Amino acid sequence: MTDSKTTHIGFLIFPGFPMAALTSMIEPLRVANEITGREVFAWKLISETGARVQASALVWFDPDTALGDADGLDQIYVLSGPSSRFENPKTADGKLRKLARHGVTMGAVSGGIFPLARAGLLEDTEVSVHWCYSAAFHAEFPDLNASQSVIAQSKRRVTVSGAAAAFDLALHMIDGAVGPRVATEVACWFQHPMMRGQGVEQRRPTPNMASTDDMLPDILREAVDVFASHIEDPLKVADVADIVGVSVRQLERQFKQSTGQSPLRYYRAMRMKAARQLIHYSNDTLTEVAIAVGYTTSSAMIPNYIEAFGLHPSEDRRKINMFRVRENAVIPSD
Repeated sequence: MTDSKTTHIGFLIFPGFPMAALTSMIEPLRVANEITGREVFAWKLISETGARVQASALVWFDPDTALGDADGLDQIYVLSGPSSRFENPKTADGKLRKLARHGVTMGAVSGGIFPLARAGLLEDTEVSVHWCYSAAFHAEFPDLNASQSVIAQSKRRVTVSGAAAAFDLALHMIDGAVGPRVATEVACWFQHPMMRGQGVEQRRPTPNMASTDDMLPDILREAVDVFASHIEDPLKVADVADIVGVSVRQLERQFKQSTGQSPLRYYRAMRMKAARQLIHYSNDTLTEVAIAVGYTTSSAMIPNYIEAFGLHPSEDRRKINMFRVRENAVIPSD
């Protein structure tokens, strides 16, 4: 157990931020304060200008302070969508960098990694990237060390994949501040079954199946990893079979048994999901999106996109804009 100092935390919220990510951190910290009978943690809400902010769930929040006036913090966490940007990036990014220089731990939950990366604060560190944003993040920040871990922490930088991971992070913070007994009691209070940490991989849904990638047989998980690392430069199924050490026929049989799909259709579904991330969370042209997921032209990609999602990618982009809050996309809570 550490000393009795209070840890001061700031939550920097953007329009369209995921409300679940905020409550998943604040609630366990609040309960830790109640259990210990003292203010182990204190927090404040921050927005760029101090103005009210509407979450993705269309609930309004009144920040305690503007970013420019946010001082006395030990940690700050950015909560936003992938397309969130500061109104005055030069000033706001400068403030974040100043806080970092003065020893404030910089963190982000889910899409909050995008503004933090744009501020130049995630270089030379591992970054936890939600699987839903991996293609968009890699496209914008190809040189950053993106990870599928639910939590990535190093060098006063903490990034977590989503709301459930944010809850895990809060438990780790409680453990570090007041010990495992209180952390366990908080977890039990919310019926949280386990506390995940660094090195734990995210679970991803398998295309068109009521299962997750960690439920697949070892050979298929290995093949899926190969698929995922070759979105832009697709391999032939025969090449993938050779890499994982099985025959094409055996690979096809296992995919059919476990997913109901051929390896080729499974692979195509992964590429289409990557394309959809870029359609939703980037300003890339259709041609640029097509090239990023392994097609030479957009006309070659579009029929597969329509088959996968039931609408043209341009229509899909217009549709998602209908659900944005001031141009910031609603983002997943986990």
